[in-house]
Amino acid sequence: MPSPALVCLGEPMIEFNHTDPRKPHWLQGFGGDTSNAAIAAARQGASVGYVTALGQDLFGDRFVDLWQRENVDCARVVRRDDAHTAVYFVTHDAQGHQFHYLRSDSAASRLGPADLPRDYLAGARILHLSGISQAISPAAREAGFAAIDIVKEAGCRVSYDTNLRLKLWPIEQARDVIHAAIARADIALPSFDDATQLTGLSEPDAIVDFYLRLGPPIVALKLGKDGALVATPRERQRIAAYRVEAVDATGAGDTFAGAFLAQLLDGSDPVTAARWANAAAALKTTGFGAIAPMPTRAAVEAFIAKAPV
Repeated sequence: MPSPALVCLGEPMIEFNHTDPRKPHWLQGFGGDTSNAAIAAARQGASVGYVTALGQDLFGDRFVDLWQRENVDCARVVRRDDAHTAVYFVTHDAQGHQFHYLRSDSAASRLGPADLPRDYLAGARILHLSGISQAISPAAREAGFAAIDIVKEAGCRVSYDTNLRLKLWPIEQARDVIHAAIARADIALPSFDDATQLTGLSEPDAIVDFYLRLGPPIVALKLGKDGALVATPRERQRIAAYRVEAVDATGAGDTFAGAFLAQLLDGSDPVTAARWANAAAALKTTGFGAIAPMPTRAAVEAFIAKAPV
């Protein structure tokens, strides 16, 4: 069987979302940045696979069921009986959404270079991973670099999302690892908040220039409610955000990443891909949870056709 066009690498996490602080109930969902991106891409019609390790537990079973429903190939996912599937909780307040994690020593954090399916990775057109993919453990850090090497040696492309989480590692280490990975990437997907901490810069154009100088020929800087700034060495364009009634931004950046990569795989140029990804991310914020509100390709098409920018 050929590899999927897009293969994502990282840590999936079971999500519990406290959607109403006045009630004791939590909405169970699914998260994990690169798993979110994989599902977002699959809902846009891309051929997608996932590489990770899960616990031999109920939550691991639920992820397998989810990926199978979402047409994300999980045939090369490792199951471990000596580690658990990671969990996180989302709460909401006036400052936005807050994350609380139960991920220490998760199955995904034990995935090292020797566990990687080399043939599967080498057959992909794009590998997508993130700062979180490499932050969760030393083994995962080396697995990320090894996966990049495998894909680059096969002549294929690497996409990297900064997804900075300072609860997982200090800023100095994060900066060194993330920027070393992006220097080997073809597509950089930093968010503005991450990039200001990683680069010390505060102007979007300066941030884009910084990442272009590292080496990737495509940089899409995610600006949240202000849209995105997309650049190549030859052109750049600011893409306005779509106006929606947002209730939960969890997974919006991952939705952008997955939709953007799906469009690139479909032959779109980076600016066109970013417009599409902006719309997908906006639609995602109109519902609770990282996965449930992610739109399908048809939903994005309908939204773009009638939505004001």
